[in-house]
Amino acid sequence: MQYRTLGRTGLSVSALALGTMNFGHLGRTTQDDVDAIVGTALDAGVNLVDTADFYSGGQAEEMLGRALAGRRDDVVLATKAGLPMDRSGLRQGASRRWLTTALEDSLRRLGVDHVDVFKVHRWDPATGDEETLSALTDLQRAGKIRYFGSSTFPAHRIVEAQWAAREHRLGRYTVEEPSYSILQRGIERDVLPVVEQYGMGVTVWSPLSSGWLSGAVREGHEITTHRSQLMTARFDVSLPHNRARLDAVEKLVPVAEQAGLSLIQLALGFVTAHPAVTAALIGPRTVEHLTSQLAAADTVLPAHVLDTIDDIVAPGLDLASGEKNDTPPALLDAGLRRRR
Repeated sequence: MQYRTLGRTGLSVSALALGTMNFGHLGRTTQDDVDAIVGTALDAGVNLVDTADFYSGGQAEEMLGRALAGRRDDVVLATKAGLPMDRSGLRQGASRRWLTTALEDSLRRLGVDHVDVFKVHRWDPATGDEETLSALTDLQRAGKIRYFGSSTFPAHRIVEAQWAAREHRLGRYTVEEPSYSILQRGIERDVLPVVEQYGMGVTVWSPLSSGWLSGAVREGHEITTHRSQLMTARFDVSLPHNRARLDAVEKLVPVAEQAGLSLIQLALGFVTAHPAVTAALIGPRTVEHLTSQLAAADTVLPAHVLDTIDDIVAPGLDLASGEKNDTPPALLDAGLRRRR
C-alpha cells in the first residue's frame, strides 16, 4: 500500500481509501458483509475510511461504527453532512444549526467522540461561507472534529471559502472530495489546480465511474445492476454520453491488457497518479469487489500508458458532464437566469 500526506495536515493516509456508500440497504449489505469488508481493508493497509450521514439514511454510519469497534485508533475516520436527510428542509445544508446537529447524530451512530475529518457534502448556496466556516471552526476547537473539508465544490467556491477563512480568521477547508476518473476528467481544468495552490488534500470518489471501469461493462454484454431505475438509465447505451463511455472502455481494455493490468488497476492507477490526488475512494459491496480493487494498491502507471489514456479521453474532458453533481444552481433553475 502506498501512503501520502493529506494536504498539509501531516496525516499519512493510504492511497486507496474505503468508501461506505454501499453499506446498508443501498448496497444490500448485511452487518457481516460490512465487518468482513472493513476487516479485510484494514488488514491490507487501508487506514482512511470515509462515510456520510446520507448513506442509507445513517445506516452506513451505524454499521461502520460497529465494524470499527476496537479498531477506531487504526483509522483516519471521515464523515460528511449536508445532503437532505428528510423532506422537511430543516435537516440539510451547511448552516450552523444543521451542521452542529448532524455531527452529533453522526458521532452517536458511529459510536465515537470525534471524527478526524468532517466534510460539507455539497456547496450550499443558501448559506454564507462565514456561517459555515465559523460553525466548523467551533466544532474543531471543541475537539469533536480534527479537520474539515468540502465535497464536490466548484473551483470558484473553493477559492471563495479560502478567502472567507482568511478574511474572518477562521479555520479553512483542508480537504476536497471531488468526482474523478478516466471518463470524468473535468476537475483537471480548475479544481485540481486550485486545491494544489491551497495545499489541500484530495480524496476522489467514483474512480471506477459508477462501475463503467469495473471490467463488467463491455460491448455486447448485458448490463445488470442491483440498484434502481436511475442506475439502469446510467448504463443505457442508446444515450450519446453512455455510448461515448462504452467506446472509451473498449479502447481502454487492450491498454490494460498490454500493461499486464486489470481495467480496475488501470483506472485506480490513473487517478492516484495525479500529483494533486491523495487517495482514491473505493466503495466495494462485497469482499470480492474489495479484493479486486486492492490489487491496485501498488499500481504505478508508466508515462506511455498515461499518454495512451490521454489519447482515448482528453485531459479535462467529462464524458458525462451531467453526473458531476456540481452544476451551478443557475443552470438548473431557469428563474435564476431571468431578471425579475
